[in-house]
Amino acid sequence: MARPAEVRQAAAPVSSRQAARRVRILRAASELSAREGLASVQMHDVAKEAGVAIATLYRYFPSKPYLFLSVLEWHIDQFLGGRDAEPAADDVTDPATEVAETLISLSGKLLSSHLLASAVALSSFTEYASVVPTQIDIVERSLGQRLLRLLGDRADAETGRSRVRLLVYSWWGLFVAMLTEEISTEQGEAALRLAARLITAQ
Repeated sequence: MARPAEVRQAAAPVSSRQAARRVRILRAASELSAREGLASVQMHDVAKEAGVAIATLYRYFPSKPYLFLSVLEWHIDQFLGGRDAEPAADDVTDPATEVAETLISLSGKLLSSHLLASAVALSSFTEYASVVPTQIDIVERSLGQRLLRLLGDRADAETGRSRVRLLVYSWWGLFVAMLTEEISTEQGEAALRLAARLITAQ
C-alpha cells in the first residue's frame, strides 16, 4: 500500500520581494473566500488571483488549510498593527478590561465578513490538523504576545503563558459560537468580559 505523501514545510520569504508576494497571496485568498466561501476556493484560483505560479503558492502554503490558517494570522496581525498604540504594561490599570476589549474588537473585525470568518474557522478544526505542517504555539503568535504584554508581570512567567492560552482558547470558542449564531454577539461579548475577568484574577 502506498504511503501518503508527507506535507512539505512552508518556506519563509527571505527578501522584501518574496514577502510582498506572500502578502499578495494572503490578500487574494482573503478576497476569494470573502466572495465565494472556503469550499469554492481552489488553490489554483488563489494563485491566479495573486498572479503567481501554483508552485510558488505551494512553496509558501503547502496546503489549503495551512493557507487559511495563515490568512487568519495575517488578519490578526493587520488588526493589531492598525490599532492605536497599546499602553505600556505599567499603564494598564485593569488588564481584564484591556484584554476583553482587544478580543471583542478582534471578533468584530473578523465577523464583519461572514464567509471569510467561516473560511478561517473551518481551517482550524481538528480534521485539518494532520495536514498543517507545524504546530503553533499561540503564546508566541502576535495575539498571544499582545495579551501577555497586557497582563504584565502580575504573575510568574509560566502562569502568565497559561493565562494567555486560556484566554485565546476561550476567545476562539466564543468566536466560533458567535459565527455559527449559537450565541448572539451581545452574549459572546459578555462571556468574553467574564472570561477575561476570571482568567486574569490574582
